Amino acid sequence: MEIISIEKKTFEEMVSKFDNLVAKAEALCFEDKKMSEWMDSQDVCVLLNISPRTLQTLRDSGRLAYSQINHKTYYLPEDVGRMLPIVEKRKIKDK
Repeated sequence: MEIISIEKKTFEEMVSKFDNLVAKAEALCFEDKKMSEWMDSQDVCVLLNISPRTLQTLRDSGRLAYSQINHKTYYLPEDVGRMLPIVEKRKIKDK
């Protein structure tokens, strides 16, 4: 077995970087868990700050994927998140 010796400062920097890596990994895991929940139409309208009619237009045009269960429409948060910059850009353009 080989022993490698490093300076204390270098070791502390490595530990700090590993701590940052762990924090980022935990944040990604939490975000993934949070993003796995479905959103209904009301949640999407509030998040995107759009009317139900605009939401229907996004669905009808195929720009926003959705699933329908028992006459209720659900959206994946990932898909809604991708629409956020597009909707914001369109609102700025319309002003």
